[in-house]
Amino acid sequence: MNSKPVITAKPITPTLASTVTVSDAVLKNPFIRLDPLDNVVVARMEVPEGTPVVSESITTLQRVPSGHKMAARFIAKGEAVLKYNTVIGFAAEDLPAGTWMHSHNIQFGDLTKDYRHGLDYVPTKLLPSHERATFQGIVRADGRVATRNYLGVFIVSHAAATVARHITKFFDEDELGNFGNVDGVVPYIHEQGSGMERSGEPMQVLRRTIGGYIHHPNTAGALVIALGVDHNELEAFLEDQGLQRGPLLQTLVIQEVGGTKKAIAAGIEMVRSMLPLANQVLREPVSAEHIMVGMQCGGSDGFSGLSANPALGAAMEILIRNGGTAILSETSEIYGVEHTLTARAVTPEVGKKLVARIDWWLKYNEGRDTQINGQVSPGNNAGGLANVLEKSLGGAKKGGNAPLMEVYEYAQPVVQHGLVFMDTPGYDPVSATGQIAGGANLVCFTTGRGSCFGSVPAPTIKLASNTPMYARMANDMDINCGPVIDGEVTIEEMGQRIFQQILDHASGTKTKSEALGVGLNEFVPWPLGVAD
Repeated sequence: MNSKPVITAKPITPTLASTVTVSDAVLKNPFIRLDPLDNVVVARMEVPEGTPVVSESITTLQRVPSGHKMAARFIAKGEAVLKYNTVIGFAAEDLPAGTWMHSHNIQFGDLTKDYRHGLDYVPTKLLPSHERATFQGIVRADGRVATRNYLGVFIVSHAAATVARHITKFFDEDELGNFGNVDGVVPYIHEQGSGMERSGEPMQVLRRTIGGYIHHPNTAGALVIALGVDHNELEAFLEDQGLQRGPLLQTLVIQEVGGTKKAIAAGIEMVRSMLPLANQVLREPVSAEHIMVGMQCGGSDGFSGLSANPALGAAMEILIRNGGTAILSETSEIYGVEHTLTARAVTPEVGKKLVARIDWWLKYNEGRDTQINGQVSPGNNAGGLANVLEKSLGGAKKGGNAPLMEVYEYAQPVVQHGLVFMDTPGYDPVSATGQIAGGANLVCFTTGRGSCFGSVPAPTIKLASNTPMYARMANDMDINCGPVIDGEVTIEEMGQRIFQQILDHASGTKTKSEALGVGLNEFVPWPLGVAD
């Protein structure tokens, strides 16, 4: 594209048509109008060519797939395409009313954004302490609150991966039978720690991520394994992360104990010594202010931004009013709508932190075929998302309308309550790993296409955006947000359902991914390292 149209975008709080109770007549309408000023509407289901759309007084000119958009009026070439009264691109040609709208005729363009740093900030009205929701949590000796109770086997470099896997494999259900309060012994395997820079940001990020998992409230104890010649040197790692050996933090160097076989045997005995100590926990009522949710979306479709994401946003607003914390991430997937967050930042400085991270990503991806430059994944595209602006519009809704309280770099400890942002890639395992390292004790993962994702030590709750996918993948999905699209519940009602289920899972009820054992391979620190 030789030239890109430019339009000034201002933060807008959209009107969501599906937040009101709809009539039977509206339910029969195959399209959803999200805002009175939109020039596109979204198909609830696949709509054949030639279908009269009574509510819009037009007829479809082509088949419109489920979750895709249709022009609700004539849109001239170069004119902004509006969804939720927010720009998601520009018409690539003159588009008559009734035209199927997608990436073939929506042009990706530059936006001049009105960041309004902090000008729209409205503080959250927190509930008094005695009125806040509670859950059954595990209170650690230092006052931190856990939602799960794991022993972890960590490696400082990939050279120790096999030993770690063999140690954790030993602790099956039979071995853990007498330790009912321990949720499991899990390996944290990664591909870094050697063949990379020995100092600088790549090593800092790796150490911060591993250290964040060891410090995590859901980690009762840790065994840290090294080969002995790792670039991420064991003693330097422990010192950097402020970790001290003790009964629930032990270390093992493979070369010092005599190789692989002896290291596996020694590691098993070390974990065995931790089990009785880790088992000495009880759940008790604690305030929801101790819940920290990492928010993810993957395998999105055209409904994700209409149901699952805004419903999760409604749930997060409830959590934040109860004193809890919600972490929004995936920096490349809020690009184009970041001004809606900076405008409600607690201070201009917080808003500028977010813009600085966006600028870093734009420079890092300059000239590359990546999402932030317009493309979305084939699955997202097939689901109805034309470009990253449209995906970002839906993705940012996971934070609701809460004020932005802080911006963190990847895997930094999150200490600020409320809605915060952590800079991460859009790739879900890497992003969720950073959030958990920062302290998230639950992950809420929205999906329209059916992503199968899990995580430890913080469990993942998966939210389906549409009923057909939920029914097809019921063994993987925890919550069906499809009734919002079906017109059966409001966004607010679904948000309340999600919040109640969050309290339930925080209290120990297993998620679908936990029951399936998904999550043991999803520890993926951001690979910034440069190979030797």
